[in-house]
Amino acid sequence: MLKKIPVERLVLGMHLQAFCGAWLDHPFWRTKFVLTDPNDLILIAESPIKEVWIDVAKGIDIDVDTGEPAQEVVSAEVIPVEQPVVQEKASFNDEIKRASRIVAKGKEAVVSMFHEARMGKAIEAEAVAPLVEEISNSVMRNPGALISLARLKTADDYTFMHSVAVCALMIALGRQLDLDELQIREAGMAGLLHDLGKAMIPLEILNKPGKLTDDEFDLVKTHPEEGYKLLLEGQGVSDITKDVCLHHHEKIDGSGYPKGLNGETMSLFAKMGAVCDVYDAVTSNRPYKAGWDPAESIKRMAEWKGHFDPLVFQAFVKSLGIYPIGSLVKLASGKLGVVIEQGEQSLLKPKVKVFFSTKSQAYIKPEVIDLARSAEKIAGREDAAKWGIKDIDQYWAGDKG
Repeated sequence: MLKKIPVERLVLGMHLQAFCGAWLDHPFWRTKFVLTDPNDLILIAESPIKEVWIDVAKGIDIDVDTGEPAQEVVSAEVIPVEQPVVQEKASFNDEIKRASRIVAKGKEAVVSMFHEARMGKAIEAEAVAPLVEEISNSVMRNPGALISLARLKTADDYTFMHSVAVCALMIALGRQLDLDELQIREAGMAGLLHDLGKAMIPLEILNKPGKLTDDEFDLVKTHPEEGYKLLLEGQGVSDITKDVCLHHHEKIDGSGYPKGLNGETMSLFAKMGAVCDVYDAVTSNRPYKAGWDPAESIKRMAEWKGHFDPLVFQAFVKSLGIYPIGSLVKLASGKLGVVIEQGEQSLLKPKVKVFFSTKSQAYIKPEVIDLARSAEKIAGREDAAKWGIKDIDQYWAGDKG
């Protein structure tokens, strides 16, 4: 029996089944647990959440233990499903603030999930479904915001943020491939859980700043199979998620691992996972190397023959742009700028924030140029180090607050 009650009537010993309200307003990344910590009651009381569902079969009943009259609660066997809100398109600047909250809470969820996996607790796909939903909605409102933010990660939090980033990339790619909404959510869940096996790899190896030894690399290469084992023991984990976890390091020429699959034997979702995993890996700062520029990464990945499925990779480029957000480009006028948003009509005409003149070799007042409405055009990619530019991300990430 489920009951809907005001948060002020929550007491320790009650089993929380669900929060009433937006996932981002919840003080915890998961629901469905017995309240045992007084601090949790404080966190709920201080949140915007006003009502919750409790399961009286798994915890204390409000009527029996608090003396509240039964008519003041609503009971049900199944929580009523709220109608999904139609996602309106949002500007990059508007979405990036919301996306920063989703990324932060997403990282918290993945950290907890990896910790629970190390402790031997079975994975529950249902627990992270609201996170996948939030990421999907953000990508629908403005795909560039969350995908770009998730690329910004420190070496120490790479493993966790990588899961959030690949989830978003898989969702954007799924939409580009015209998958249905259920398949898109499945792709997102697969992206979120694809590296779960790294929970079984020692942190000193995952975060090692230098080159791995052969033995260490062999250990890291066990993570797809370790993750697959964890997902087999999990609850509500789809075959698609298991498949991507096991096969995201396969290549279409058969030279990948762990099974040596090829373009004929890899599933569409495994091919998607392979592209999304590599793109986020090479564009992120790692313990042993700085990330590549997004546009440079697209160019290099396109040159790796036998690695990616050509049609999937082509769709991936369309989903991100030839010059993804954060790419440093040189305009025909000699100005350097960073791509801040994709153009609506052409992959070659994004919005660029210029801030440096190569002719005077000096910084200039930042200015946004929409190449779709300007005579300016991109002359090519540029290497920030060549011009001594340290932090180009500040020009597009802006105020995430």
